[in-house]
Amino acid sequence: MARAAGPKLGLLLLALLPLLPLPAARSSRPDLLYISEYFSQSAQKLSFYSWYGNARLFRFHVPEDTVLLRWLLQASKGKGPECTSMEITIHFRYGAPPVINPLGSRFPSNATVRPSYNQTMTLSTTLQNSSFVNITTPAAGDWFIAVHLPEAAGKIEVKGFSTPCTYLFQPDMFVLRLIDVPVLEPDTPLQLTIASPARPLHVKIFIPEYTATLQFTLRSCAENSTKTCAVRLVLGSITLPRSFQKTVQCTGRANCSLVLDSPPWEKWLQIMAENLGPANTSVSVEMKASFTACKPGSTSSFLNFYNSLNQSQSTPALGGGPSASTAGTVGNTTLPTASTANGASNPETFCLQNHLVIREDLDVASVRFRVLNGPSVSVHSEFPTLLLFNLNTGMDSGGTLVVDLLLNETSLSIGNASVTACVSAASPVLTLNATPNCSTAFFQGYPLNMTASSPEATLIIPYPETDNWFLSLQLVCPWGQGECNKGKAKVTVSTYLTPCFDDCGTYGQCSLLRRHGYLYAGCNCKAGWGGWSCTDDTKAQSVGSQNLATLLLTLSNLMFLPAIAVALYRFYLVEASVYTYTMFFSTFYHACDQPGVAVMCIMDYDTLQYCDFLGSVVAIWVTILCMARVKKILKYVLFVLGTLLIAMSLQLDRRGIWNMMGPCLFALIIMIVAWVYHGVKRRHCYPPTWKRWVFYLTPGIVLALVALSVYAFMETNDNYYYTHSIWHMLVASSVAFLLPPCDKHKKAWTWPQKLTCRYQICNNDREELYAVT
Repeated sequence: MARAAGPKLGLLLLALLPLLPLPAARSSRPDLLYISEYFSQSAQKLSFYSWYGNARLFRFHVPEDTVLLRWLLQASKGKGPECTSMEITIHFRYGAPPVINPLGSRFPSNATVRPSYNQTMTLSTTLQNSSFVNITTPAAGDWFIAVHLPEAAGKIEVKGFSTPCTYLFQPDMFVLRLIDVPVLEPDTPLQLTIASPARPLHVKIFIPEYTATLQFTLRSCAENSTKTCAVRLVLGSITLPRSFQKTVQCTGRANCSLVLDSPPWEKWLQIMAENLGPANTSVSVEMKASFTACKPGSTSSFLNFYNSLNQSQSTPALGGGPSASTAGTVGNTTLPTASTANGASNPETFCLQNHLVIREDLDVASVRFRVLNGPSVSVHSEFPTLLLFNLNTGMDSGGTLVVDLLLNETSLSIGNASVTACVSAASPVLTLNATPNCSTAFFQGYPLNMTASSPEATLIIPYPETDNWFLSLQLVCPWGQGECNKGKAKVTVSTYLTPCFDDCGTYGQCSLLRRHGYLYAGCNCKAGWGGWSCTDDTKAQSVGSQNLATLLLTLSNLMFLPAIAVALYRFYLVEASVYTYTMFFSTFYHACDQPGVAVMCIMDYDTLQYCDFLGSVVAIWVTILCMARVKKILKYVLFVLGTLLIAMSLQLDRRGIWNMMGPCLFALIIMIVAWVYHGVKRRHCYPPTWKRWVFYLTPGIVLALVALSVYAFMETNDNYYYTHSIWHMLVASSVAFLLPPCDKHKKAWTWPQKLTCRYQICNNDREELYAVT
């Protein structure tokens, strides 16, 4: 539990106020107690939204038997003038991270997305704001909160040049849970009393596997010993973004009942009974629940399962990996009998056909499901075919579930029949021919359909909920099941969990994100592409635009050629080498840095980036020191020492503005001191000629200032290709103007004269010797 002080302590007390009396309060049974718990996570800095990695994710675990959940949402901003009014968007989801779409982009085809539940908070005049979110009878398990600022403006901010406003967000969770909740046993009546309308009654019942229906009955309802009562029953827990709680009003009737089809398997079902009568009235009720089981049949034998495991261990792992592990079976399947092993089960003894599925863990959020004796499965008209995919590890919800189905047209015994499929979580749909909307008691499934004319079906589910997922298939005829009697078909099933669908395509990069110990994946799109999997080409750049951008950013570095020529002509060999180095690595760094298909990398990207940044800063450093006209020995010492210090600072932080401004300012100080020294010594303004000021220094300084303004204030993501190319040309042109002329006593390109004295001595010696002889 985090410590609280000042205003936060008041908010904590305000949030806990409805919960504080409850730990000591008792329900209608004397052995029941409510206890409250508090969970907190550290605040995170918010970012403007451009892709899912900009959203800040929080993960909370709600314990079992929680009857009240309250979130305290706190947001704050900095005090500077750059901190304007801001709207913060908060998304909630149960079981998996929220699937959000703030930019309104398109999802991949065949992807099924349900909008997340969200709220907004506004930071206007106040520096802090807080809000509460209350949820009664929440589902136990993982709850996720994703928070982000509005869409990013796209301006490229130079680090250290401007101070962005800091927006912080911190959620705290308070839960009220019940100790020793009464358990309702199947086919066993349970007599209970609701003491008052202020104290609802909570009961739970465990749903076993292969439960087809649950019938719940409330009877013998009496209010203060009378035979009439008013009771509201709520079955199930609240989940976001959509809740499927079932509510029944038992008013004026002695008995009422509710039938649930396909309740969640192997889970506790929460039941809440509320007294709707007047205050200080008690209600006695009798509850009873009964199940209808669906006996499974299996087409896989233990021997086949053992042989399949041996084959999977002897074959290479998927993707060339040395050890893609087989995690075992998915789901609980009954041991088959001898007749089941031969596929000769009697259809009259079971209501579904169960296929064994193997789960193979390949990597983080990367799982392959393999049907034993598959990949094809038989689909019948009398009963559904069921496959179970285990996504209940707690770490699978950060990927994308993909289900590919292919109907074998030749196996379809009835031409006008179709194969209906349904993908659902927690429990399967067992009556596909009678459930057209593909829904279970507490989950809306994802329907699929295959016919002879359209034999393929694909389903993409981003961030699937943490649960057991089921695939139900059944043969359906348009004129009734009597027409499909004894019909069957073959369907090939390919199901896998991947971090990013299609690896984010050509114009995206799949990034693995982390929040504490939880890992999830997201696509970072490039070249104007957008969408969840970078499939939205609404704002995409054409290939011609990508080629033009690459040519601009690379060929603009050729403007260093005049600077190199001037440096060589004036015998500045070290400076010319630095400019050549800068031109080379800037060209190939930008050729590798392109987001589209026009990319060429001659080295590792990180190496090219470091060399480009290093060359740029060192080029400015040596140019200003060359303008200072200090002694050669001192100049070269400063060249080497400055380059070493610049290399160190860039290793610490490449994008900091002071990595460029620091050497520039220090070199300018040296230049000004040297020019003042020369001016005092000569008793004349330095540089001495007005032509040098008018035709060289003034244009060079203007070009450098314009280049700096473009680099610091005008670059955005949309115009980066043009503005940064202008930066290249302006900086390179300014260097050609700013380089000082060579010394008066030294003529340009007089390299042979450097050896004149030594050659003359040798020549004189030879002549002298010749004369002596």
